[in-house]
Amino acid sequence: MPGFLPRPFAIAARGDFPELEVMQGLIGRAGPALRAEIVEEVQTPGGPLPLYCLELGAQSAELPAIGFFGGVHGVERIGTQVLLAYLHSLIERLSWDDSLARTLEGVRLVFMPIVNPAGMLARTRANPAGVDLMRNAPVEAGSNVPWLLGGHRLSSALPWYRGVSGAPMQPEARALCHVVEQRLLAHPFCLTLDCHSGFGMRDRIWFPYARSREPVACLPEIYALRTLFRSTHPYHGIYVIEPQSRQYMTHGDLWDYLYDRPRAPGHPYLPLTLELGSWLWVKKSPAQIFSPLGLFNPVATHRLHRALRRHLTLLDFLVRATASHARWCPVGDARQPLKEAALAYWYRQAGGGAD
Repeated sequence: MPGFLPRPFAIAARGDFPELEVMQGLIGRAGPALRAEIVEEVQTPGGPLPLYCLELGAQSAELPAIGFFGGVHGVERIGTQVLLAYLHSLIERLSWDDSLARTLEGVRLVFMPIVNPAGMLARTRANPAGVDLMRNAPVEAGSNVPWLLGGHRLSSALPWYRGVSGAPMQPEARALCHVVEQRLLAHPFCLTLDCHSGFGMRDRIWFPYARSREPVACLPEIYALRTLFRSTHPYHGIYVIEPQSRQYMTHGDLWDYLYDRPRAPGHPYLPLTLELGSWLWVKKSPAQIFSPLGLFNPVATHRLHRALRRHLTLLDFLVRATASHARWCPVGDARQPLKEAALAYWYRQAGGGAD
């Protein structure tokens, strides 16, 4: 409906939080179809901020599930905005789209669009304790971890700070892990997509591991999903799909930690990260480097609108692929040839698969 969104997303004044306002507006608009819960309250000097978990669709643990996450780093607002744009589309379709209604009968959709609300409000990468939530899990990487970038315990005054050794994970990280473990990993098939920005000039879809170059056990399923996406959308080749370790390795990655959590045998879990290539926005508008958020987000309105629409194809594909996983997900002897193809593509050839 015209004028439904309270106001457009923008690089707003410090202290302004349009993403939270839009999300709360969507909750009010959707009514009982959208199950909303505050799973944590993040304490700030100005008062607590809610950390929301939203759900659409089925609730049965016997059906597949997919989770969408954003705002882990408070300066990377575009990931949250993409998820809210997709959620807006879903909510608007609830009143008229019979095919969506049938899809939602067979799949559970979980959203945490703003994992780090205090960081987003303050326009910082870290949470109020100065901890980088994506370096905060109790996971130690092997060798070749880049200094600082790979996570450190020197000081919260430096970026990529992991937190105190042996301390519990930060409240926001614990809340994310609890949602994944309780609402996703119990399902016979689940997939997560975590939306970030800030690396390179290409949009990338990463999968574990970040802690090592060891191939992940779900490699056949990831390769099958990649092949399915390429064949279904042959003219949407905007993503480089690869293991994160091909670019750099880190300590404390939340998705490495969650992937290695115990789960029932034969229940595939595919953790993906969408890393939007924000350097291209800076290349096209070098002046935006002087904006506090310009390194990580499109500033020009037309580039923002393009980002908000160009990734909806991927998000909708992932929902449909999750709902229909039994039609394409390899089982038994079918996994081995896909594993061999994936190893050859991503791990054995010089340079690896470039998609």
